[in-house]
Amino acid sequence: MIRSRLALAALAFPSLASLPASAQTSGDQADANEPRRYRVALGPQLVPSYPGADRHSLRPFVDVSVTRGSKPFEFEAPDESFGLSLLRSRGFEAGPALNIEGRRTREEVGADLDEVGTTVEVGGYAQYWLTPGLRFRAEARKGIGGHKGWVGNVGADLVARDGDRWLVSLGPRLTLADALYQRTFFGVNPREAAATGLPAFSPESGVNAVGATAGAIYQLSPRWGLQGYAKYDRLVSDASRSPAVRAFGSRDQFSGGLALSYTFGRGVR
Repeated sequence: MIRSRLALAALAFPSLASLPASAQTSGDQADANEPRRYRVALGPQLVPSYPGADRHSLRPFVDVSVTRGSKPFEFEAPDESFGLSLLRSRGFEAGPALNIEGRRTREEVGADLDEVGTTVEVGGYAQYWLTPGLRFRAEARKGIGGHKGWVGNVGADLVARDGDRWLVSLGPRLTLADALYQRTFFGVNPREAAATGLPAFSPESGVNAVGATAGAIYQLSPRWGLQGYAKYDRLVSDASRSPAVRAFGSRDQFSGGLALSYTFGRGVR
């Protein structure tokens, strides 16, 4: 659940800058007369080639943030989906969420397992700031094409920052999935069993993985900065017992990325 998905979502929505201020800016009542500031980050990241893989793929790490005036940019965890805030009240926020899960090919697996196409995941998110430095967030998304299942994430983030000068975050993660998602990436159907020699396996819905995500942002100057993250997930329950994972993949899922950011807009010097 890495920002490669957010990257693709951001690239898919070039009209982001024209969205209502209430959907993007810091604070519940952004002053519409304040000029906008924009921060765009771009760099590389390494993520598992597919869920349960023991290999990594190089993908773009992209982040686009917008605020107004001198208000700090809103915090976004490195692994959260592209979201659009439609409801805000006293630290609570909710809205639609969009993610993209990459495909799985036989060449990537190194065995005759069924291929899985690229999946657009559409759903929603809700989050709540218990304190200025502690946020809870949950997402649920339905796959369109590809795995066609439901997948969700629950997590918390401890956030420390000095405005836009620097920010660090750390928090636990829990991934849940329905049976369709589990069987697509972690099951072994009769055809696959005959082709690979693995035992047939039909996982059920439930907890898919547990882990943690850490992120950091540091401004080198008013315009230039660095962003980075590291994430670890451990497959558990049926996903960890998958014969396909044990033979051709890994229960340990590592990701990380580093990007150079550029801030522009009126008032940036």
